[in-house]
Amino acid sequence: MSLASRQFKPATVIAVLMICAFAIGTTEYVVTGVLTHIAQDLGVTIAAAGLVVSMYALGVAVFGPLMTTLSVKLPRKPMLLLFMLIFIISNIISATAPNFTVLLISRVTSAFIHGPFFALAFVMASELVEPRKRVQAIAAVNGGLTIAIMIGVPFGAYLGSLIEWRLVFWLIALLGIIGFIGLLICAPNTKPEETPRIKQELSVFKHKQVLLTIAIIIFGYSGVFTAYTYIEPLLRSVTGFGGIGIMISLFFFGMGSVIGNFSTPKLAGGNVTRTLIYVFAILTVILLLFPLATPHAVAAVLVIGLFGAGAFGTTPLLQSKIVMAAAEGPTIAAATSVSAFNLANAGGAYIGGLVLDAGLGFTWLTVIGAGISIIGILLSAISFREGKKETEAA
Repeated sequence: MSLASRQFKPATVIAVLMICAFAIGTTEYVVTGVLTHIAQDLGVTIAAAGLVVSMYALGVAVFGPLMTTLSVKLPRKPMLLLFMLIFIISNIISATAPNFTVLLISRVTSAFIHGPFFALAFVMASELVEPRKRVQAIAAVNGGLTIAIMIGVPFGAYLGSLIEWRLVFWLIALLGIIGFIGLLICAPNTKPEETPRIKQELSVFKHKQVLLTIAIIIFGYSGVFTAYTYIEPLLRSVTGFGGIGIMISLFFFGMGSVIGNFSTPKLAGGNVTRTLIYVFAILTVILLLFPLATPHAVAAVLVIGLFGAGAFGTTPLLQSKIVMAAAEGPTIAAATSVSAFNLANAGGAYIGGLVLDAGLGFTWLTVIGAGISIIGILLSAISFREGKKETEAA
């Protein structure tokens, strides 16, 4: 039997999707660990270097739904392979960028594929398993991203500090090649059972729960990125960490992210929105603890670990919530959720840049982030109330 005709187990395919998610997650978040080195090498300020984060996020937010709309009727495997090929090339350009402008362009090019890749990956993973395991399947694919935050980002930050930040992007491109080969061998070459109609897919935006979830992500989750985008310079200036201290801190953030990502879907049971309110509340408290903890090395590392758990404990809940609320258009809904997360990323990075440019200092980033997270609590409460009304009406 040839590899092309062989049927691989769902767990194998999901593992390959996780590898791709790991590569994409690393390229998205690793910049936060080498921001100082990029700024110094390319002759820009820290606040300006933050554009590498926010422009990537804006690229995902703007082009994600568009690219997904264009690809939604096509076979999933060829599209996933095309997206990974673009990812590989864009990271090679990042590694060889002669100036800041080329680096920004390469980052935006990489952002083109982020939303549609995750949208197709989430839908593919959910279709490989029985309905009751779909939240866990989506969390598993997203787990590749959180594992990237636990391993890829701190290792990349240390490597960038020890040797050269460009080497990080070369390694990410290599990861992309591994993911590409895995998809080529393992991914099922399937199309949607029914050819999606764009009008039908877009009708998901009539659902209150879909719109409320998007609002929760954009207006509530952006507080995470107000703090996280500038975590590396914060740790250098406030805690006094060097390369090893930052690597350890980012590892703890990533470890917390993995724990949060895989634990909250199990804790949610039958009520995702109620769990979301609790996790947002915990996240808000953690962000408020930052100014007290960051002057002390051990406390800083511990609070950063908790920050990771709170931040990424919300993501599988929000992604599952929007996909389940949009039965007639899950692919577009999934892409929109990824875009919403990246709008939150861009918004949070921009707000953080304004805070720093205003001279308020790094500790204010987490306090403002906590204030934004309170908006997430309020919107989640509204979503919970509307959900109860819809259940009672049914």
